[in-house]
Amino acid sequence: MSEEPAGARKPPGGEERREPARADPAPPWPRRVPVSTYRLQIHGGFPLAAARDLVAYLDRLGVGDLYTSPLTASRRGSLHGYDVVDPTRIDPEIGGEAALAELSAELRRRGMGLLLDVVPNHMAATVENPWWRDVLLSGPESPYGRFFDVDWESATVGPGRVLLPVLGGLYGEELAAGVLRLVAGDGGPELAYHDLRLPLAPGTVGPAADLDAINADPAALDRVISAQRYRPASWRLANEAINYRRFFDVADLAALRAEDEEVFRASHELVLRLVRAGTVAGLRIDHVDGLRDPRRYLERLQEELPDPGGAPFYVVVEKILAGDEELPEDWPVAGTTGYEAAGSLAALFVEPHGLAALDRLYARFTGLTEPFEEVRTRRKKEAIEALFAGEAGALARRLEALAAADLVARDLPFSELHRALVEVTACLPVYRTYADRGRGPGEAERAYLARALAEARRRAPGGPLTAAAYDFLEAVLTLAPAEHAADPAAERARRLDFVARWQQLTGPAMAKGLEDTALYVYNRLISLNTVGGEPEGIDPPGDADAWHRRNALRRRRHPASLTASTTHDAKRSEDVRARIGVLSEIAGEWERRLERWSAMNRGKKRAVAGALVPDANEELFLYQTLVGAWPLRDPREARFAERFEEYLVKASREAKSHTDWLTPNEEWEAALVAFARELLDESGPNAFLDDFLGFHALVASHGAWSSLAQVVLQQAAPGVPDTYQGTELWSFSLVDPDNRRPVDWELRRRLLDELAAREAAVGGDATARRDLLAELVETWRDGRIKLWITWKALSARRAEADLFLGGDYRPLAGEGALA
Repeated sequence: MSEEPAGARKPPGGEERREPARADPAPPWPRRVPVSTYRLQIHGGFPLAAARDLVAYLDRLGVGDLYTSPLTASRRGSLHGYDVVDPTRIDPEIGGEAALAELSAELRRRGMGLLLDVVPNHMAATVENPWWRDVLLSGPESPYGRFFDVDWESATVGPGRVLLPVLGGLYGEELAAGVLRLVAGDGGPELAYHDLRLPLAPGTVGPAADLDAINADPAALDRVISAQRYRPASWRLANEAINYRRFFDVADLAALRAEDEEVFRASHELVLRLVRAGTVAGLRIDHVDGLRDPRRYLERLQEELPDPGGAPFYVVVEKILAGDEELPEDWPVAGTTGYEAAGSLAALFVEPHGLAALDRLYARFTGLTEPFEEVRTRRKKEAIEALFAGEAGALARRLEALAAADLVARDLPFSELHRALVEVTACLPVYRTYADRGRGPGEAERAYLARALAEARRRAPGGPLTAAAYDFLEAVLTLAPAEHAADPAAERARRLDFVARWQQLTGPAMAKGLEDTALYVYNRLISLNTVGGEPEGIDPPGDADAWHRRNALRRRRHPASLTASTTHDAKRSEDVRARIGVLSEIAGEWERRLERWSAMNRGKKRAVAGALVPDANEELFLYQTLVGAWPLRDPREARFAERFEEYLVKASREAKSHTDWLTPNEEWEAALVAFARELLDESGPNAFLDDFLGFHALVASHGAWSSLAQVVLQQAAPGVPDTYQGTELWSFSLVDPDNRRPVDWELRRRLLDELAAREAAVGGDATARRDLLAELVETWRDGRIKLWITWKALSARRAEADLFLGGDYRPLAGEGALA
């Protein structure tokens, strides 16, 4: 590809952009690097045609490349695209391939590219998915039987069958109640369960005329169902008995075996064709940690996209780095999707002395003194036992089989091996390690394993058998040579297979234990509780030197990595986090308000099973959420109260302290919603709301300046800054689905047009420019000042791509009283 890359642009001076200077030393520079990206969520309500119509606005805003959610065919009505049903075609609900071609042409016309989200790890387990439907019909004999990661020899489900945890009750009860029945379908008889339709294998049911007779006889109906290659079962059975790998604990997302060459080719045919045609300029790989061998997958991807000059294609991976973890250097990628950059920014805007005061306040107000690392480990263990019991049990059986070939470990009871496996998995401080066929665990990974093993031994020391189980598990996880093995190579291969499967469990355990539980439980300062960050800070809170070091490392190793501030996975938008971070700067005032509000609202609490709702930890979470998310305008116009109540229920279920998704405590949730409703009640005098609004005015103004500073730092730091849809104006969104609400694009277009016209009128008049900027500061609540800064920063990056993508990194020190 010797021609000029599609993303090259002409800056205002008219000179074409040169290829960015190399930031040596660094991995091979991708053949084309976006100067910035803008993420859009594409779905039936906002199709490709709407995205095409938005390109002119994004171009004027200064955006380099458009970055979209997955575009392949997904379940009907999907709002996110990660529930793929057919990776070989563009979703017809969003306009199909013709609409994509029109969008691509419009992007190319403006010198912009398209960064596409790709989902290689899983597909929707639904009959809308033709591959999955064929598996339900034919089991392992289906040509797609090997596509999905199914244990076809499961003793629980039965050989050659797949468990379908789709029933609301027990199978026998549902059968007797008549809600399972045979019906006539377009292609022949089907099994119906409420709105669900499942295919029936040919020859397992007679003519359509017999269907009523079979439905009237539960035993006859059971014989038909038992003849299928699937077993309908209660949804509660999924976490213990499911025999296919899922995306996390989501039973209707079945994992693909992307490591299989046939699966890779079939699932990537469309994506690779779009890249070769120039329709797509970069790829974002979703959930790379779910793959059996991420490094080899990424190598295969690059092998399919050869370049005469040897430069790799632009690929970033959704990889959440924990603590001091770094992206493996041998992965052929430009970097990550930038979640760690968001976590680093969140930590930078926290005052360390104030945070120490909040530590003391948290312990006093809630009575909770457990360190966060202990909370995370305990919640990970609970997630393994509650959500991944089946996967952990199957792994422990494999470990038992490995132990049987070891002269010492063969006498270890299954219970000890299982216990050791669960404890070490819970204690692993990163999402996963990356031992593969080419190598065992690297130096950093061995250090993580050593930490996990040491912590597990400390937490659950047990007796001599437990110690021996830890020793054997350590030997397996580090791929130590198997002593006394008759065939050392074969034994190493067996151990490697175990490690590969374990590595596909540790990520989901971390995600569910940390992201979806612990981050909703440890509520000292929730601006730090973000995907890619940690409550203790991914960097030391408020440490500018640490932030500079992280930037310098990114510039040196992955200068083309994305850097995010808000994403579709964010627990809270950047503006919400900025406001909450202000509490660390006014810890004393926050403590006084908290104590006042707690006393003021005690009478609004209701008792459930002898406990007042909300408890102190939930109450602290609730007030911080109000501080962060309260609208700048009339909250009734933004459905704020309704959104707030829905969010509280979701957050409470994620915390799993009093209610959860599996067994919702509706009485607790109702009391929580009632408390929130009374807090915001304006039908009469409301002392709390009056006091809160006065405090919020202070926090909101300071939070706005933190937000604006974040914009500048994100845009100026090494990497490729990503802007999430709509956040060029103030955005006070919470976790999905709240952050996927429709965006008022017409407002943004109009405001940008007005700003551009005002600037053109100002020209070179310095006084007029100062007046304009003073006006934007004075009217900061309307968001124009954030739009202005975003516009100017993006435009500067585009005009000076060489500087921003390849220039040196030189930290600046603050001076003066407010340094």
